[in-house]
Amino acid sequence: MKARTIVSVAVSACVVLVACACGPEKTKADTDARPSQPTPSTGAKEPSATPSAPARTEKPPATQTGDRPAPRTTQGAIQRYEQYLHAVGHEDLDTVCDVAGPAAKKAQDEGLGPCTSTYPVVFQMISPVQKKALQTATVDPQRIVVSTPDKIEMPTEAVGASVTFSETELGSCTLEYLKNNWYITG
Repeated sequence: MKARTIVSVAVSACVVLVACACGPEKTKADTDARPSQPTPSTGAKEPSATPSAPARTEKPPATQTGDRPAPRTTQGAIQRYEQYLHAVGHEDLDTVCDVAGPAAKKAQDEGLGPCTSTYPVVFQMISPVQKKALQTATVDPQRIVVSTPDKIEMPTEAVGASVTFSETELGSCTLEYLKNNWYITG
């Protein structure tokens, strides 16, 4: 079951376990830095910390990550998940690792590396057509499952994009409201 949880976070089934390793140190850094530093400063620190950063620096900076918490509503969860999908499509490592931080911590606890070194591999596994589709992907509110006010399931079928994604390509995700925002936890 834990492996299935990790699968739901990744965009490629082959890279899922590696991809989910993003974030524990990033999540802690974001939590500590967010109140006193804007996101661009956080993003500026990352490129020197990882050898795969040059590919990431060519992408637009994370402008929405940390701007303000998402509301504790179903619509807030949908917006946060769409932010994640768009970030994957744009190869926005900061946003991906922020939103998927709790799931990434689970993966790292199982022995996988940090997001800054593993998620770039995922980005390389996604086709240009799939990336473009994720950049504008939306979530159909009729297809999500609200387990509790703080926990929402986002099945693959709820993702609307110009490309159809299978469960093994995208996976279903669980979002939970933690620390005043929605995060992928499984």
